[in-house]
Amino acid sequence: MASSLTCTGVIWALLSFLCAATSCVGFFMPYWLWGSQLGKPVSFGTFRRCSYPVHDESRQTMVMVEECGRYASFQGIPSAEWRICTIVTGLGCGLLLLVALTALMGCCVSELISRTVGRVAGGIQFLGGLLIGAGCALYPLGWDSEEVRQTCGYISGQFDLGKCEIGWAYYCTGAGAAAAMLLCTWLACFSGKKQKQYPY
Repeated sequence: MASSLTCTGVIWALLSFLCAATSCVGFFMPYWLWGSQLGKPVSFGTFRRCSYPVHDESRQTMVMVEECGRYASFQGIPSAEWRICTIVTGLGCGLLLLVALTALMGCCVSELISRTVGRVAGGIQFLGGLLIGAGCALYPLGWDSEEVRQTCGYISGQFDLGKCEIGWAYYCTGAGAAAAMLLCTWLACFSGKKQKQYPY
């Protein structure tokens, strides 16, 4: 099977896929922020949440429903910062995934990835990592929303966790983006084979 990648390019393809998968899994999981409400664990992502309060009509009290799901609508996301974070991070994950899948195809298809295409792919990965990094930086701006304050003991604010803590999915998303920006972008410069010159 012919490949358009150098040995470094194969490492780049595999690492690109690993970084993209790590960032995408972290983005999709609702474990960016951990706290508790009514004695039950609660977690948030950018567009998903686990455990939420509902009013129990029979007992005339608030109870926690312990299940995970997306917000009912885009406007249902607790803050404008989290809505922007969702768009920016999702776009960054999409770019990383696009490059990773293209790189993996380069392992099997000859003349798909040239040196120039590899460098452009590295630039796209850098942009994708930058977008995800921007999303991770925007996320703490939404910690002053009412939903988060209820979960974090009414003492949380922008860049102040209160009684909450950052979850593994936040670190996972950021780590995938950082590795894509620093490692994959550099490896992409050496990924493609020099194209053959055809006399026409």
